[in-house]
Amino acid sequence: MLIIPSGVKIHLALGHTDMRKGFDGLAVLVQAVLKKDPFSGVRRDKAAQFRVIRICRPKYSCRACRTVSQAPAPERPIAGGMATPALLAQVLVSKYCDHTPLYRQSQIFARLGVDLDRSTLAAWVGGACWWLDALYERLCANVFASDHLFADDTPVPVLDPGRGRTKTGRLWVYARDQRSWGGPAAPAAIFVYAPDRKSERPAAHLENFSGILHVDGYAGFARLRARGDVTLAACWIHMRRNFYEFFEATNSPVAAEAPRRIGELYAIEERIRGQSPALRLAERRTFSKPLVEKLKVWFEQQLSGAARQACRRDPLCTEALGRPHAIPARWSRRARYQSGGARNPSRCTGAQESSFCGF
Repeated sequence: MLIIPSGVKIHLALGHTDMRKGFDGLAVLVQAVLKKDPFSGVRRDKAAQFRVIRICRPKYSCRACRTVSQAPAPERPIAGGMATPALLAQVLVSKYCDHTPLYRQSQIFARLGVDLDRSTLAAWVGGACWWLDALYERLCANVFASDHLFADDTPVPVLDPGRGRTKTGRLWVYARDQRSWGGPAAPAAIFVYAPDRKSERPAAHLENFSGILHVDGYAGFARLRARGDVTLAACWIHMRRNFYEFFEATNSPVAAEAPRRIGELYAIEERIRGQSPALRLAERRTFSKPLVEKLKVWFEQQLSGAARQACRRDPLCTEALGRPHAIPARWSRRARYQSGGARNPSRCTGAQESSFCGF
């Protein structure tokens, strides 16, 4: 064991190093290597740390005027709270982006030596939402001012105190995604909670919206169409999904033919994705429109006479065809995307479906 006197510095050089220029030359060599490859070597993650920020505000008194002066305390995002904006951001991102419930976050903080009760975290979330409310209202105004939106809803479990179980609520999303036709507006999504799926929910949410609304087969949207300023465009993917599930269950050749024909339309959409609305409209009128017309004739043949009666007796077939009488009734909505280049045949554009991931 070497005993090193205090104040003595030890320099270690690995490999072949020219020391004729002294330690200054070695420092230049290290800087050159790090500049060339700053991530070389072993990377070590630094564990999360919590710090208590102590703010000192000394008081100064004047003997002449007999007054006391002290700097005001900095404003905090949560009145009377000890959370900094960075800690609030971590709690919100963990809850809503990483889908980590507050009780789990409380356990994580406890392992790091910080005692934060779930009720405290819940109060922080509520206080932070108060600050974000103005941003949410601004985002709602921006999204609902669009002339093309995608609407959907999903069930979510909601705590029901006193009953010992959860109840089912609905989370509605209204998404704007113009990337497929190079639109100027940025993608955005608005979430609105409602306790049920009544038709007045989307009617109230979309009170100030006018334009084309891409929807599924939910009958409650018909209330919007009755206003006269909202045009409903039906979704192809839901009809295709029913046929696919019917084929998986029965191996029916009819159920296999429908997704194949719809797939031809999707192939055209994939080819024109990102193009200008004018070019997309021209391509749809040239290539998609004949396919849609042939598909409609094929559907009518499958739903005629004995085939219709046989389908009505088979619940799987009825579900696949979206209730046989509904296909011709909603056909105009599904074919509506051909009349414009700034529209999509599918309601599920990615921005909308991925919005529900984690719920």
